[in-house]
Amino acid sequence: MSTNDERLRSLIAQQAADWFVANRAEPSAREREDFAAWLKASPAHVQEYLGLAVMARDLREIGLDSKSSIDSIVARAQTGEDEPLRPFWPIAVETSRGAFPVRWRPAVLTVVAVAVLSVALFAWWNFGRAPRGLAPAMVATVHFETRHGERQTRRLPDGSLLHLNTDTTVAISYSNSERIVMLSSGEADFEVAHEPKRPFRVFAGSAEVIDIGTQFDIRLEHGLTVVAVVEGRVAVGPSSMTRGQGTDGSQELLARFVEIHADQQISVTQGVWPAAPIAVDAHRTTSWLHRQIMFDHEPLSLVVTEFNRYAAKPIEIITPTLRDLPISGVFTTDDTAGLIAFLRSLEGVHVEENATRVRVSRD
Repeated sequence: MSTNDERLRSLIAQQAADWFVANRAEPSAREREDFAAWLKASPAHVQEYLGLAVMARDLREIGLDSKSSIDSIVARAQTGEDEPLRPFWPIAVETSRGAFPVRWRPAVLTVVAVAVLSVALFAWWNFGRAPRGLAPAMVATVHFETRHGERQTRRLPDGSLLHLNTDTTVAISYSNSERIVMLSSGEADFEVAHEPKRPFRVFAGSAEVIDIGTQFDIRLEHGLTVVAVVEGRVAVGPSSMTRGQGTDGSQELLARFVEIHADQQISVTQGVWPAAPIAVDAHRTTSWLHRQIMFDHEPLSLVVTEFNRYAAKPIEIITPTLRDLPISGVFTTDDTAGLIAFLRSLEGVHVEENATRVRVSRD
């Protein structure tokens, strides 16, 4: 097993342990949904979690049976004198009956059933597409999320760098044959470790982005997917996640992919293809990486929208005629006080600040 695979397996084991502890408490409906989604993301997740449940059952039996001991279990494992290997799913079902409170049994059995279906679909996908005799690639998924105003930088197991802007959610799945990123919300910047034999693909809104050795930024907002390339190049086209909704063949869809290069940006709206790239200053587009926002004669409404992505107190424009007021400058994303001071310096602009919001109006 490679170092990357070992890291992924270790990460899955840690996630399984976290979920096992959480499920012993009183998880909320959202947590139960997140747990089911985590299980469905990979058969490796199911195996690790249920393996942990089996181990927990054995340890609980040690406490209940005075004749059992850790030494006897270790000795039994060393001699191999144990019950014959049994099918995986019967063990899973038995474990779910004993390891959880009565009120949880229906939910756990449902999750196990969903997991069985997920494994079946996974096997069909891999064996149906791969030559006979090849084992399906191991899949592992990691999730990252930022809160309002928060930013994160993560180094991924393949050496790539992931920068997350405010209010961003991503899930990244690795296998031996590909790397898949699902950007559900927010904005992320990718510095990709290029591996020709293991493509790096990002699904964001209605767009699919295929790395061709690059650094690029993707932002989701109001049904629009905006892709900007800092270095290298990417191919952008209709998301293959929605191919089943149309009648286009795969070759036709691939033909609609557009290649964009450094200092180019493309905006994708669902159903509008082909999209055309435009020239931009990509370093300005990604200035958020340095906690900055740059404006060059941009309307105040846009400035306020950008600041509200980070600000603890929302800014409101009370006077409609101020929305088009041109603003230029470089501001710090988490320095709302600096923006307020700047606005107060403008002739005819009044700023009122209280404990919950900032109001901008005409004098």
